[in-house]
Amino acid sequence: MPTSTGDTHEKADTAGQFADATGTGSLDGFVPWPDDAAARYRAAGYWRGDTLGALLRTWAGAWPERTALVDAAGRTTYAELDLRADRTAAGFAGLGVRPGDRVVVQLPNTVDFVVVLFALARLGAVPALCLPAHRAHEIGHLAALSEAVAYVIPDTLAGFDHRELAREVRERVPSLRHVVVAGEPGPDAVALADVDAAPVALPPGPRPEDVALLLVSGGTTGLPKLIPRTHDDYAYNARASAEVCDLTEDDVYMAVLPAAHNFPLACPGILGILGVGGTAVLAPGPSPDQAFALVERERVTVTAVVPPVADLWSQMWEWEPGDRSSLRLLQVGGARLPAALARELTPALDCRVQQVFGMAEGLLNYTRTGDSDEIVAESQGRPLSPDDEVRIVDGDGSPVAEGEVGELLTRGPYTIRGYYRVPDHNANAFTPDGFYRSGDLVRRLPSGHLVVEGRIKEVVNRGGEGVPAGELEDHLTAHPKIRQAAVIPLPDRVLGERVCAILVPADPADPPTLPELKTFLAEAGLAPYKTPDTIRIAAAFPRTPVGKIDKRSLADQANALPTG
Repeated sequence: MPTSTGDTHEKADTAGQFADATGTGSLDGFVPWPDDAAARYRAAGYWRGDTLGALLRTWAGAWPERTALVDAAGRTTYAELDLRADRTAAGFAGLGVRPGDRVVVQLPNTVDFVVVLFALARLGAVPALCLPAHRAHEIGHLAALSEAVAYVIPDTLAGFDHRELAREVRERVPSLRHVVVAGEPGPDAVALADVDAAPVALPPGPRPEDVALLLVSGGTTGLPKLIPRTHDDYAYNARASAEVCDLTEDDVYMAVLPAAHNFPLACPGILGILGVGGTAVLAPGPSPDQAFALVERERVTVTAVVPPVADLWSQMWEWEPGDRSSLRLLQVGGARLPAALARELTPALDCRVQQVFGMAEGLLNYTRTGDSDEIVAESQGRPLSPDDEVRIVDGDGSPVAEGEVGELLTRGPYTIRGYYRVPDHNANAFTPDGFYRSGDLVRRLPSGHLVVEGRIKEVVNRGGEGVPAGELEDHLTAHPKIRQAAVIPLPDRVLGERVCAILVPADPADPPTLPELKTFLAEAGLAPYKTPDTIRIAAAFPRTPVGKIDKRSLADQANALPTG
């Protein structure tokens, strides 16, 4: 494929077909920032009037021959990525995809994912980024909610045929006109390779305040929701995150988590590394045999994982052969990192560990270079932006005393003001003055760092006493016989709920007993009502598509697990 150099592509004049196109910021169901807040964020320099498509053009002009992306198929320069985005945008326009149209994108970590993302951004269409593990229940709901006109998939992945899934979804969603397949399309679909045309004159826009993409909420209960992120706010999200992580053009970022997830996409992720002229390596997954080889071959310097992956890597690092000394920063987020594991990671992997606590809805917290070892182990970081507003409140919405546990409420220059097309839910999820009710239970240290103690829905109500699951899990994983712990409620006729700890022992042949744990927790100073009433032993935990412990499934399995 020929390469481009900046904005010099010859384009056919097809602007007339888009004459009635409108910006995507006005999508029905999108909740914008109030005018005064938007003006403040622009004045402060957070929102710079960038769009994702224009940013790629700028990057390609600055570093045309530098390697932007690496995947299993090969290497792609910035100029090649820019031209592919133009040609794919023209291909989608040829299919009839227009500015403001929604397109469900469910691709694995490949160059195709990044190309489609930028192509749709350049066209002004809005990708809804779904995880490869989503199936008909989730995809059908999200496609119908967004009234998607197209669905982009791989042909098969990990033995699963996404073309069969697409046929099922298409029958349920009348708006879905096109199925685009990376690979062999089969009947009634088009190959992504054929969604390719000479670059054309695209409609004006999108505008920086328009919706750039829709992320999918990562909750473990109910149907997922769509999270609208604008060009302005998402560009800031990635740029500011890159600054906190000290990214430079010499860095190589490896995406091992699904690229559709906010963490590996823009925290700082793929977009952050491209913004400084570095290289993004798109790994098929986080398994040590694949990821470790890529670290060595590509001299990876930064990557992001969830706690279970960090745990596995720490166990396998010294046993797997290879030179992985290039790795300087391991980000851990997506779920709470136990302090005991946090302390093990730096000596085990010989690199700096950064805790990341955030949400696809917006607020991000990072530990920083210069934070003490204790802060890195015990806290989940402090807010990214000077204009991140944080309230910690009790059940009545009143501020708690400093250092006390309460629900985290937040608003700021990259935190949404509403989910997409769910006004009834938004009335409860956001305060009247625009603060997002995160559902996270946190306490704030004098330094401003936050410590996550669990979720409101992950609090066991034991006879009127609230037991934060995250707090107890952290204490349990400090026990030498416990590798992982998950705390769930079990119904109780007297107490209402009992505290059940489900444990993955360090040695399956020698699991801890309940009396041992009660003694251990008492010696640690934990209140008696916070100790488990019962324990169950598991070989491993079920996971959600983004790697979090699936507590809903655990609750269903609890009675079948052996007791300790």
